[in-house]
Amino acid sequence: MEINELKKIIQENGVVGAGGAGFPTHAKLDEHAEIILMNCAECEPLLKLHRQLLQKHAEEILRTFHLIAETVGAKEAVIGVKKSYIDTVRALKLYIDEYPEMRIHLLEEAYPMGDEVVLIYEATKRVVRPGGIPIEQGVAVFNVETVYNISRALQQKPVTDKLVSVVAEVTDPVTVRVPIGTPLQEVVSMAGEVKVKDPVYLVGGPMMGSLGTPEQPVTKTTNAILVLPADHPIVLKKQRSAAIDLKRAASICCQCQMCTDLCPRNGLGHPIEPHLFMRAAANQDYRNIVPYSNTFFCSSCGVCEMYACPQSLAPRTQMAEFKAGLRSAGLKPPVVTAAPVKAAREFRRVPEERLTARLGLTRYDQPAPLKEEPAAVKKVIINLSQHIGAPAEPIVKVSDTVSAGQMIARPSKGLSTAVHASISGRVTAVTEKYIVIVA
Repeated sequence: MEINELKKIIQENGVVGAGGAGFPTHAKLDEHAEIILMNCAECEPLLKLHRQLLQKHAEEILRTFHLIAETVGAKEAVIGVKKSYIDTVRALKLYIDEYPEMRIHLLEEAYPMGDEVVLIYEATKRVVRPGGIPIEQGVAVFNVETVYNISRALQQKPVTDKLVSVVAEVTDPVTVRVPIGTPLQEVVSMAGEVKVKDPVYLVGGPMMGSLGTPEQPVTKTTNAILVLPADHPIVLKKQRSAAIDLKRAASICCQCQMCTDLCPRNGLGHPIEPHLFMRAAANQDYRNIVPYSNTFFCSSCGVCEMYACPQSLAPRTQMAEFKAGLRSAGLKPPVVTAAPVKAAREFRRVPEERLTARLGLTRYDQPAPLKEEPAAVKKVIINLSQHIGAPAEPIVKVSDTVSAGQMIARPSKGLSTAVHASISGRVTAVTEKYIVIVA
């Protein structure tokens, strides 16, 4: 297939990264890609959907991955999967010999193995420069569900639903397929009864996720909902005030450097040193701007504040605040060169089992069986911006009748992608931010 043809199919069918920031997938297809890499690291604790999906649809996903490699002219197609995913690896081995350019790279049980910069180094030994993008190193990364969605797009099936794991304080942990725009509380109801009063929804993983509301809609990047008690340490930490956390840092940060020593990006030679930032910010020391400008290189993985800091401080949150301020002021990341990869990084990985225990989540690490039958819902709120870049432009109006899979918002100029109706019904609201459909 010609590359522009595949790009058009992907964009018009609304395929974006099925996790993280949701980077529009068509923009990742590049003839400079020497290696394409499939991410099945299942980065965050308790998330299981990618390994489940790859195990169940291994043949279809590998066929599509091979097509992507052929289209961009990649010499190698690598599947990064944790060695503990035994059933998934076994399923891959049934079909991988059909594709001579393809290989499996077994990953350690460590966090954040799914960070694409970390994954690229583990699988290829190539280092993405600080502030750079993978294609500069001749690599393009796609997660498992994204490749599966490309496979469906090739069959003229746009992205209208999302796999979501519902875990923690529910009676029947499960991974379900729900229409885009389904309210979180309706998704949670598919996992049986909630076992605590006044539950809190943590959307995404425990490390990089954020607190959500029951009415909040599922998007193309919603991977999980963790139902937690209101007094769980993760919830309390994510509810803390950044201003108060900065004052706490001024009082008790002992400059032990654990945040920097365990920082995955620092281990790869990126100039991100959380302890120096905390020293400068807590003391309002602006004589040296480097600790502040280097916040651009933070991946927000959360190792520093959720695992490393013995004082339970929040370097990641503080750096995110400063980084956002720098961007709003129109500043860009400085151009720097990565230092050599540190030999000590091999001994400073964060074991996932230990991380899960540190987060107080061990008792929740239970099977969440995959149920792929699409759930039926009566109302969806479909965001027009579900990815990095420009929001899609509505092409429907109130009172229009639409069918599931119908395009309801076209890609706008620049980096953008289409949005489709996830259920059949009547359009009851169209705004600059969302479209509401009632079945």
